[in-house]
Amino acid sequence: MIKRIFLILLILILAASFFYFDLNQLLTLDGLKGSMAQFNEYKAQSPLLIIGGFFLLYVVVTALSLPGAAILTLAAGALFGLVQGLLVASFASSIGATIAFLASRYLLRDTIKQRFPERLAAIDAGVEKEGGFYLFTLRLVPIFPFFLINLLMGVTSIKTWTYYWVSQIGMLAGTFVFVNAGTQLAQIDSLSGILSFNLIVSFALLGFFPLIAKGVLNMFKKRRVYKNHTKPKKFDRNMIVIGAGAGGLVTSYIAAAVKAKVTLIEAGEMGGDCLNYGCVPSKAIIKSAKIADQIRHGENYGLENTVPQFSFKKVMARVQQVVADIAPHDSVERYTNLGVDVVKGYAKLVDPWTVEIKLNDGGMQTLTARTIVIATGARPFIPPLPGIEETGYVTSDTLWTKFAELEEAPEKLVVLGGGPIGSELAQSFARLGSNVTQIEMSDRIMGKEDLEVSTFAHQSLTDSGVNILTSHQAMRCEMRDGKKYIIVKHNETEIDIEYDELLCAVGRSARLEGYGLEALGIETNRTIVTNEYLETLYPNIFAAGDIVGPYQFTHVAAHQGWYAAVNGLFGNLKKFKVDYRVIPWVTFIDPEVARVGINEQEAIDKGIDYEITRFEFEELDRAITDSAAKGFIKVITPKGKDKILGVTVVSEHAGDLIAEFVLAMKHGLGLNKILGTIHSYPTWAEGNKYAAGDWKRAHAPETVLNWLEKYHTWRRD
Repeated sequence: MIKRIFLILLILILAASFFYFDLNQLLTLDGLKGSMAQFNEYKAQSPLLIIGGFFLLYVVVTALSLPGAAILTLAAGALFGLVQGLLVASFASSIGATIAFLASRYLLRDTIKQRFPERLAAIDAGVEKEGGFYLFTLRLVPIFPFFLINLLMGVTSIKTWTYYWVSQIGMLAGTFVFVNAGTQLAQIDSLSGILSFNLIVSFALLGFFPLIAKGVLNMFKKRRVYKNHTKPKKFDRNMIVIGAGAGGLVTSYIAAAVKAKVTLIEAGEMGGDCLNYGCVPSKAIIKSAKIADQIRHGENYGLENTVPQFSFKKVMARVQQVVADIAPHDSVERYTNLGVDVVKGYAKLVDPWTVEIKLNDGGMQTLTARTIVIATGARPFIPPLPGIEETGYVTSDTLWTKFAELEEAPEKLVVLGGGPIGSELAQSFARLGSNVTQIEMSDRIMGKEDLEVSTFAHQSLTDSGVNILTSHQAMRCEMRDGKKYIIVKHNETEIDIEYDELLCAVGRSARLEGYGLEALGIETNRTIVTNEYLETLYPNIFAAGDIVGPYQFTHVAAHQGWYAAVNGLFGNLKKFKVDYRVIPWVTFIDPEVARVGINEQEAIDKGIDYEITRFEFEELDRAITDSAAKGFIKVITPKGKDKILGVTVVSEHAGDLIAEFVLAMKHGLGLNKILGTIHSYPTWAEGNKYAAGDWKRAHAPETVLNWLEKYHTWRRD
């Protein structure tokens, strides 16, 4: 802070000295003309001293953003001629601009980053990709004040060297015009004579040069990418979508809605993993498990504690029935009626426009399309543990089929993984009678959440009967005397854990093989690599959903599906960057954990000056009536402001409660707006309003309230 204050004072002193010694009068056209004879005399006596002094003066004027840079550029031409003057003015202006840029970065960037972290992060992301290009464009157009460009670019993350050399090249054309004019100084009556309307228009047109150049480069890039492929003269379809999960369904639905001819290819079940193996069946079993737990703890509701009587086989049958009841929403028939051509089979890219389909009935079909969207999803990752294949395992995909055959829940179930999927299933099967051991290699489960949220989740699962082993690393699986064991390491000690079933829930990996990606050279790095428009190496091939990331959520896959459809069909007219600013996620343990935006640890990591508003559900009437008063709402805002940076909700119905905060963040609404919205009584949603009210009370205007107290006291007299 002291260094910053000293630098500000130094800048102010130098700027004040500039005006105090009337140097501003010297840096006018009349002042320059009147001093030329004397300067030429000095130059004849000490040429190197004059060049050096002039260079230093130019750097200082530019670095301090003082008026007169244009006059100095004229003077460079008048004093030193075109070539020498251009060299002096070009390097001096670029060095001075870079110093101004660095001063702005030092003085302003941290403050702006604290006040507007999200906006600056978005700007930095854009600058990282296109910063040099846009700076070059701005430097070519003199209608943008260069000192303002120096200040504004200083708060971005553009590299100093990039800023210098782009400025050096970008300002060269304008510098040349002024230096050349300076060689004819006697004929110049005003600066407007140099920077005429026609010249400004010319510079503005010149500013389009980088855009044109970028377009030409993109054209050549496309030609290079497609050079080994022959584009069909005519296409069978406008769009082909591979994969009928959330991403593929939304993409094909939108394409059909705008009357494009679209084919959706799916080898397995419509609806993808979410409907058939993930979100839907897991939520169905979570509900059954919760009811069983409520029966077991009937005293919480004024009833008797009772051991729940149920058939595990019937529970699993209900799960399959729930899937069957929802399946028509994603069925071949429904999408066919919507105008989508649904083909059941395995798709493989032959070239950037052609897809070869091995039909499920044994036939083959080949289709061409102007645009192709890959939405093949992800599968559970199986850790390469020695012995795991021999002893056997299930995943969140396969357990529904295998466990459906069981009369009772597995007696001894080991869940490998402490993330959302592992935690949800561990709690559910513990409540349904399994002796569950959950193994997590890190020091806590649900590690992406705040520490207190992880701790809360740990206690909730423990209360449900889950034996959680954190900081335990799975080493291998073994079969001994007909019994299965997993060996884990903890504090350099190996521990044997017996199990009947092993559930692997350590993450998911994108389905990348078998679609012809390798032969086409489409880049993959755990997922398909795309740009911000979801384009792959080939601009007509897009990817959406779990196969591209960065969030493996059904709602994000659907979100990306919209962008893939619109960019794929209308990208030649207008393309849209995918908006990931407000992404909610929910872990459906009991109580649920829902989050949107940043959590407290992320706020600390980003250096945000934040504050926390917290509401405990033990104060909410509806939570008390439901005997479910555990949990809280935690809102992160900038210091002294009601802008919502992030929210974590831990409670029953947290996944529903978070929606109001998602809407508020999406549309820039603060806590004051939530507080001013009527919420029905008695509902869980009131918790959101009370959290906003707690923020308001913490920021009550004490001075105004003191005056109001005096006013009311006076009114009583």
